[in-house]
Amino acid sequence: MEAINKKKTIVITGGAGGIGTACAKALKDHKLVITDYSNDAVDEAVKSLTKEGYDAVGIACDITKKDDVVKLMKFSLNHGDFGGIIHTAGVSGSGQKPKNVFNIDLVGTDIVIDEFYKIATKNSVLVLFSSIMGHTIPPNDEYDAALLNPQKEDSFSTVAKFVNDDADMMYNFAKRGVLLLLKENAFRIGQKGARIVSVSPGVIMTPMGLKAAEEHADRINKMIEVTPLGKTGTPEDIAEVVKFLISDKANFITGSDILIDGGILTSLLKEGKE
Repeated sequence: MEAINKKKTIVITGGAGGIGTACAKALKDHKLVITDYSNDAVDEAVKSLTKEGYDAVGIACDITKKDDVVKLMKFSLNHGDFGGIIHTAGVSGSGQKPKNVFNIDLVGTDIVIDEFYKIATKNSVLVLFSSIMGHTIPPNDEYDAALLNPQKEDSFSTVAKFVNDDADMMYNFAKRGVLLLLKENAFRIGQKGARIVSVSPGVIMTPMGLKAAEEHADRINKMIEVTPLGKTGTPEDIAEVVKFLISDKANFITGSDILIDGGILTSLLKEGKE
C-alpha cells in the first residue's frame, strides 16, 4: 500500500501490546515511534521490530500525564515530520478501578488529541480506538457533557454516578467518550488539512482478549455465538483497517468510526431492544 510519506513518522501508543504491535508490523514503509507505559516493554518491542527490518525508535509514556505526552510529541518530531498517530493504548475494565479506566481510556485520549493537534499538518491522521461497547451507551446530556470534557475536575464524578462502581461499565462509557471526542474534533483538525478517525473492535484475541476469554469463558463463547461471522477477530484484522485509514486511499474519511467486529454490534443492539 502506498505510504503517506516515507519521511514522516507514525506514532503508535500501546505499541508493545497485541494490536499496537500488529499495526507496527503493517507499516513497514514508515518511520515508527513506539510508545507504551513500560520502558522495558518499549525497548523489547523496538528491538524486535528493528531485528525484523523496521525503522523503529521508542520512548515510554504515561498518556494520562500531559507532560509525558508533550515529551512524546517532541520526541516524534526529532525523528521526522509528523505523519500520524495510532492511539491503541488503553485498558479493559478487568482488574481495574473505574477511575483508572476513565483516566487511561478517556482522559489519556483527550490529552493525546490536544497535544498532537498542535503538530497536525496536511495529510496527517489521528486514529483513535473506541470499542463496540461504546456504541451500546445511549445519549444523555449530563454524562455526555462530562465525557466530552474528561479533563475537567468534576467529570469523573459525574460519569461515576451512572456506572455503580463497575469498571467494565466505566469502560463502555469511556469508549462512548472517545466517539464523542472524535466528532467534536473533526472540524478543527480538518481545518489543518488533517484527519481524525476511530475504529471500534469487537472480540479480538489480543493477550488482553485471551485473558478475558480465560476469566469469562462463558461470556466470550456467548459473544461468538451472536457474532454473525461466528468467530473472534485478530490483531491483524484491526491493523489492516488502520493501515488503510492512514493511507492516502482514505483521504476523504474523517470524523468516522469504523466497526471491526464481525457484525456483533448489530446483535447486541437487537438484544438490548428485546
